[in-house]
Amino acid sequence: MKRRVVVTGLGAVTPIGNNVEDFWRNAKRGTCGIDFISSFDIKDSKVKLAAEVKDFKPEDFLSKKQVLRLDRFCQIGIVAAKEAYEDAGLNCIDIDKNRLGVIMGNGVGGINTVTQEMLNLQKGGMNMVSPLLIPKSLPNILTGSISIEFGAKGISNAIITACAAGTNAIGEAYKAIQYQDADVVICGGSEACINPLMIAGFTNLNALSFKSDKMRASIPFDREREGFVLGEGAGVLILEDYKHALDRNAKIYAEVTGYGYTCDAYHLTAPHPSGEGAKRAMKLAIDNGSINLKDISYINAHGTSTLLNDRCETEAIKNVFGDYAYSIPISSTKSMIGHLQGASGAVEALVCIKSIEDEYVHGTIGYKVKDEDCDLDYVPNEGRVHKIKYAMSNSFGFGGHNTSVVFKKM
Repeated sequence: MKRRVVVTGLGAVTPIGNNVEDFWRNAKRGTCGIDFISSFDIKDSKVKLAAEVKDFKPEDFLSKKQVLRLDRFCQIGIVAAKEAYEDAGLNCIDIDKNRLGVIMGNGVGGINTVTQEMLNLQKGGMNMVSPLLIPKSLPNILTGSISIEFGAKGISNAIITACAAGTNAIGEAYKAIQYQDADVVICGGSEACINPLMIAGFTNLNALSFKSDKMRASIPFDREREGFVLGEGAGVLILEDYKHALDRNAKIYAEVTGYGYTCDAYHLTAPHPSGEGAKRAMKLAIDNGSINLKDISYINAHGTSTLLNDRCETEAIKNVFGDYAYSIPISSTKSMIGHLQGASGAVEALVCIKSIEDEYVHGTIGYKVKDEDCDLDYVPNEGRVHKIKYAMSNSFGFGGHNTSVVFKKM
């Protein structure tokens, strides 16, 4: 018999807040976390804007050794995990660490370390490359580092499904607890890849917005959208067996009730034109939880602000929900924090949970010009009070990965 799975802890480091409280308050206000890139000289860059985490000092949270030995994506991931772990009250009790798991997602791992060490190699030869290159750059080091931080000896996995990774990590944690492979799982995603190499790569792929107006750069579902804004950050959830949570009198935010994932098997970077893979992922998540379609009362869209994604996701939602699609409020957190790549789905899942708790959906900011192909309710500019029974979060990644997860109000 499958076990029920609930959310008992939340943690976040984002461009609009370095903890859950600040992040959610600013999201409800419609705060824009996008600005001119400060981490490197943008004089020769066509792309000027990104969504950087601000005022983050790893030494305030981590030991000197950790700061030295961990890439930025690990640093912010651990900090978000620490907040979630403490929020769940796990730091105050003894639990079976053999039943405590970690599943974290990211897209490119320690790319900042890789680019820096490549420069060291070019300048000084092979002896100038740091012995920390490998342990700082491996994508799975985030999962390993969080496991070490909390002594988690249970299931351990690193999910690398590009922009779907954070959502996949939550879904796989959900399944692990359902099928009794763990009692508690720390899960989510972290990414920090705002550097010249990644900006250049995405620029030359024609994936990024070239606009210099931060309020008109990341504009999901707007007809004048032209590309996404690269962001960085981390989101972490504590998932727990329902009975385990009850036995320790834990606060329960929401229940995880559905998970679906598919592949387009179509193109390396473009979604299937009909949104067929996204449609199947949403339908699988709904069927997985035996959910009535009309009980889905909020969707946090992948909503990247690219021409193809927004149109295809809209089409997929309409194919799943039919006429009811026009009654569902849909918002894109990326309008405020840009695209956090492998961390985006985790932060957006956190938004779904806070929306359920507060009975409030945030707006899709910067929206001005209606696109006839994107004709649903995207909660333009202003958030609203809205009771939510089930909330769905969508994430789609390069390689054709499509993932949806559903949360239920307890």
